[in-house]
Amino acid sequence: MAFEYISVEEAIQRRGLRMVVLGNVPSSWGEAAKGIFHIKRLGWSAVRLVYDSEVLKAWAGQRSGPVAIYDDQPPRSGWAEILMLAEHLAPEPPQLPAAPAERARAVALADKFCGERGLGWMRRLQLVHAGLQKSQGFPQRVAAYLGKKYGYDPAAADTYSVRVRQLLGAVSAELRVQHDAGKPYYLGDTLSAADVYSATFMALFKPLPQEVCRMDPATRAAFEWLDPETEAALDPVLLAHRDMMYSRHLELPLSL
Repeated sequence: MAFEYISVEEAIQRRGLRMVVLGNVPSSWGEAAKGIFHIKRLGWSAVRLVYDSEVLKAWAGQRSGPVAIYDDQPPRSGWAEILMLAEHLAPEPPQLPAAPAERARAVALADKFCGERGLGWMRRLQLVHAGLQKSQGFPQRVAAYLGKKYGYDPAAADTYSVRVRQLLGAVSAELRVQHDAGKPYYLGDTLSAADVYSATFMALFKPLPQEVCRMDPATRAAFEWLDPETEAALDPVLLAHRDMMYSRHLELPLSL
């Protein structure tokens, strides 16, 4: 479902659902929230993050994105908070199953992608380390900022790639079981938020083509950097699933 970009001043005056998002970058957490809103056909307005805007910081409570704000309710910035807000505002189609066991499985899968020390978090630190080592990954200035913000520790840097590969192996194994059984989703025949997160988090490894995901060349190069071991761990089933999700459920081209 289409959305519009508005200024923070306009957003403050509006009611309904608004969300602060990173501009010109396919941020996995933000693109996942956009995807969930799209599947649920939720109307909302986007505000691009402006780091030096004190007005935006006061309204959203932070200099980060995504941050979802509904009416006059407190800002929600965690992936689970945003998901639960969407589930409340538009219960259909659900992105979390009603059955407790399947619901718990979907949440656990989502956390593998979105949570602290999850795939997105560790891939970000992997790219920070590469940038600070002046090999590839994030540009050094960006790497220094993100490293400070997200807890980069030089003493633990060797563990980042190991953790990324472990998580890639864990989620691809879950998906391959379904794929080999002829099922399209992590929960078999049931679309869930886990599928959305999986699709959008692949941007941190293989962004969508430029014609549907317009990125600055340097940013694209940073996202696409892979050491040989990580590249080997990136099972093609994850990218095939991503392509299926964008074909069936998510909006293209990306509006960044």
